[in-house]
Amino acid sequence: MPRAERERQMLDAAVRTFGQRGYSAASMDEIAELVGVSKPLVYLYLNSKEELFIACIRRESEALVAAVTAGVEPGAPADRQLWTGLVAFFAHTAENPDGWAVLHRLARTSGEPFAAEVTKMRDALVAYVTGLIGATAREAHGAPDLSDGDVAGLAQALVGAAESLAAWANETPGVSAKEAAATLMNFAWTGLGNLMAGERWTAKATAFLLT
Repeated sequence: MPRAERERQMLDAAVRTFGQRGYSAASMDEIAELVGVSKPLVYLYLNSKEELFIACIRRESEALVAAVTAGVEPGAPADRQLWTGLVAFFAHTAENPDGWAVLHRLARTSGEPFAAEVTKMRDALVAYVTGLIGATAREAHGAPDLSDGDVAGLAQALVGAAESLAAWANETPGVSAKEAAATLMNFAWTGLGNLMAGERWTAKATAFLLT
């Protein structure tokens, strides 16, 4: 069997095992058994459990970013681009629950260098959303009253909300990718539209004061 195909099989088995059992509980013996090879052969290809997990994170990160960017409609209005990107995001995380568990839960909580690897993926998504929000502001007003810090903060908040919503949707039967995307658009895009129109929330406008 070609090396690339054998490695793909090993990574498939590893993502499944890590995603369902966690990094600490997963064993190289179990992964080798799923592939149908000896444990020494797994070590020959991927050296160690740590390197195998890093390879899983990188592959799943690349697949997620590729799915989101492929799902976007080039040339469409910014809100349409965000909508199609979100649908692609939620569809991919739903179709690959073990891969999403590796990225969203395990890589972040299993220490370095795993957290650093998944941060690269998140940074790529945040950069993409930052561009969309900036484009929306330009489309709406030409000279928007949104600083670079505002745009960057909104992008971070939107990506963080998408990550949490994907985790919830994967655990809640019957929630489709479009329903999850619509939930986030209704929650975030309406508020963003108010910002574009110059309407900002202040504590004075409410019946309570922040302390």
